[in-house]
Amino acid sequence: MKKKFYCEASYFMGLVLLAFGASLMTRADFGLSMIIAPAYLMNLKLAEYFSFMTFGMAEYLFQALLLILLIIFVRRFKFTYLLSFLTAVLYGMMLDGCLYLLAFLGEINIAVRIIFYFIGLFTTSLGVAFMFHTYISAEVYELFVKEVTERFGRKLGVIKTIYDIMSFVLAVIMSFAFFGFGHFEGIGVGTLFCALVNGRLISTFGSLLEKRFDFVDHFPLRRYF
Repeated sequence: MKKKFYCEASYFMGLVLLAFGASLMTRADFGLSMIIAPAYLMNLKLAEYFSFMTFGMAEYLFQALLLILLIIFVRRFKFTYLLSFLTAVLYGMMLDGCLYLLAFLGEINIAVRIIFYFIGLFTTSLGVAFMFHTYISAEVYELFVKEVTERFGRKLGVIKTIYDIMSFVLAVIMSFAFFGFGHFEGIGVGTLFCALVNGRLISTFGSLLEKRFDFVDHFPLRRYF
């Protein structure tokens, strides 16, 4: 018999797992997901001028820019867009908290980096799977794909693929522009491996969650999202 799991808890579980996984992959330094690589590069560049800048802050700043682009692109605004930005802020704060704790480990060797990468990869995939089982607004990354899909009546998979490719291209351009042609920051073999397996991992974790849990609302708030 399936156990009950509240959608609101799934939201916070997803955020925590995403933040923790991203922090592990950042420390592993084999390359981040192509989705968050542009924000990481923004952080590296802005930190040269603003000492208080963090990866988490760069995350929600980048997502704010993406949200503005979305509004221009689809020519409409919804209240849920602001809720998605709030999710981005919460995620950014959790990411900074996780990175702060991991900093106490100091330098890590190659073996630990490999372990961190794979734990981070699996953790972020599980986090996305949890986020798919909540009605609360996801980050702007997911919102962008969803809204563009609905606005132009295209297949979700097609828009997601295009978005992922554009994110990767943007990250490469930013890396070259900020740090010199041929210099890759935040992008590496880990980025390519993540692109190959991330979708399947998310699907697998999603199926496992659905076999084990019934996701139900605890609060009557779905209509606001």
